[in-house]
Amino acid sequence: MKNFGIFDVIGPIIIGPSSSHTAGAARIALVARRIAGIGYNHVDFFLHGSFAATYKGHGTDKALVGGILGFEPSDLRIKNSFLHAKEAGITYNFISVNLDDVHPNTVKIEFHYPNGSCFYVIGSSIGGGNIEITNINGTSVIFTAENPTLLFRYKEQKGMIAYISNALYSKGHNIDLMRTIKEDDEVLLIVELNESIDSDLYESIKNGKSFLFSKYIYVPISKIGKSND
Repeated sequence: MKNFGIFDVIGPIIIGPSSSHTAGAARIALVARRIAGIGYNHVDFFLHGSFAATYKGHGTDKALVGGILGFEPSDLRIKNSFLHAKEAGITYNFISVNLDDVHPNTVKIEFHYPNGSCFYVIGSSIGGGNIEITNINGTSVIFTAENPTLLFRYKEQKGMIAYISNALYSKGHNIDLMRTIKEDDEVLLIVELNESIDSDLYESIKNGKSFLFSKYIYVPISKIGKSND
């Protein structure tokens, strides 16, 4: 079980009404957008469990659309996210599904691009605005995006972990958690840091090796009593 502090109980700074169904939904969609990358013109939201049952009444639909537009949970534009999506030329559908053995507040967000390709992310809202990302385009993962997180996919080879670790260490950064997920001859490396890094360092790491996929993800939760950076 996750240990919650007092500010998790009080809740995040959000556009209401629910930290689980609106703040969490917005964060999942925002993280998914940052993983998938921009340029999509259509998004399908596959809603599971209580997300499917109550998404209209709790504003989950507006929060999800706001998230894929890049709005954070405290952004007032979430109230009119449908209008902003129309102005941006992005269409969307909400589809009720059974995603099997997952948290009741789970959504699969499928991004569709003009060239016919698609990319999906699955995430769960686990309470107090906290989330877990559980799948990236078919690869089972687990991370919260509460800490700055680096994602790298590459062909399995020696020295990649050492290369990334040394690059971070050379700039004075500590690794909070690191995990690898192997699929055939490919590796997905998840690196959680205890502080954010600048874009130049990320670009230097990304360009120094041949990665199939790389992303830098960070969507902090704005809590009462914490800064809103």
